[in-house]
Amino acid sequence: MRSEPAAARGGDDSHGNEPSGWPEFLRAWLRNPAQVGAVWPSSPRLSAKLARIAPGHGAPVVVELGPGTGAVTTQVGRRLPPEGRHLAVELDPRMARFLQDRHPGVEVVNGDARKLGSLLAERDITSVDAVISGLPWSLFDRTMQQEILDQVVGAVGETGAFATFAYSHTLPMPSARRFKAALHDTFDEVVTTRTVWRNLPPAFCFLCRRPRR
Repeated sequence: MRSEPAAARGGDDSHGNEPSGWPEFLRAWLRNPAQVGAVWPSSPRLSAKLARIAPGHGAPVVVELGPGTGAVTTQVGRRLPPEGRHLAVELDPRMARFLQDRHPGVEVVNGDARKLGSLLAERDITSVDAVISGLPWSLFDRTMQQEILDQVVGAVGETGAFATFAYSHTLPMPSARRFKAALHDTFDEVVTTRTVWRNLPPAFCFLCRRPRR
């Protein structure tokens, strides 16, 4: 749904702020700008901030929603222990193929985040330690926002964590305000990080734990 740069797990992302995934990002935007919702792939700084909720020990299961070309995927791969399991759910089939080529160690799923519970059940996954989202929440209506959040809650349960981000300039938008309110209604703990100014556009993260229901 939304795009980002990068290399395969443990691979090279030495391009810095000029991700090699930019051409694929542009093609995805041209195919369906309403699904991408970004003007540029996420920066390494923003991606690293999101990836911090991925456990660095044990055998955790981490799920990405809307991984795009893989900026956060790379950062999660740097944190995840060898016994960990990393799934990336991408709606755009071409982006999914691109991501799988770049990140052969990741289980890339071409699917809809609104069906996350079913996608996990098909893979015998009963619980998830972290869900990281790159989805364009401000472009979704109330129903779609809540449908995806309900799926996230079902995945992380009482012990997992959820991380997503928002662009600072979207805060006045009714859909962005509605999403922030929905997070506080859904989770007992919602932490807003400092703005990552070295991102285009500037953005911040929401880190959420302990679903209320």
